[in-house]
Amino acid sequence: MHVLSRLFRRRFLEALAKAHATGQLKFFGEYAGLVETTAFAEWLAPLRRCEWVVCAKRPFAGPAAVLAYLARYTHRTRVAIANSRLISLDERGVTFKWKDYRAKGKTKYKTMTLSAEEFMRRFLLHVLPTGFHRIRHYGLIANAGRKDNLARVRQLLNVPPDSDDQPTAGDAKAEPVQPTYVCPDCGAPMIIIETLVRGRPIRAPPKLRGAA
Repeated sequence: MHVLSRLFRRRFLEALAKAHATGQLKFFGEYAGLVETTAFAEWLAPLRRCEWVVCAKRPFAGPAAVLAYLARYTHRTRVAIANSRLISLDERGVTFKWKDYRAKGKTKYKTMTLSAEEFMRRFLLHVLPTGFHRIRHYGLIANAGRKDNLARVRQLLNVPPDSDDQPTAGDAKAEPVQPTYVCPDCGAPMIIIETLVRGRPIRAPPKLRGAA
């Protein structure tokens, strides 16, 4: 790692000095004086003597591994903490397991007890605010023009169009259909599963003659 750190430091500072010599760097405010070659060289000098920290990790095993990694965070059903980490709930509060990344070995896994109010406060910090979207699509799959963009891409690549991209009669002029019934609580459209027809009313038993 020391060899990699020093190699990266040299390559990075050489590229930075080259960018300065060709006028690609712009300086403003208190750093405006660094536009001079001598001043910039003096500013870089301490960076050549200190040790740089380089973090090198193995690359992901292809696009599928990247999607699997991101999906664990974007599409997981649980929020903030899994049920398996909850140990107990009693008069003292909520006891749960947590991981101390600064510790090593078995001491990394510890337990913590918080009052119910403090536990809920920390839990709600992980809940997205109202109207905040966890996943946003940009570029070709942006919601505004996704259908037209993907159809154009398939046309340029000479790929058969997808069934969802096929235009329907009056698609351009079609207006959104208003739901027949709307839930009074959440405002979502209600789906009709079955309609029950009112039957004949039940008649009262006939009165006996002579009854009061």
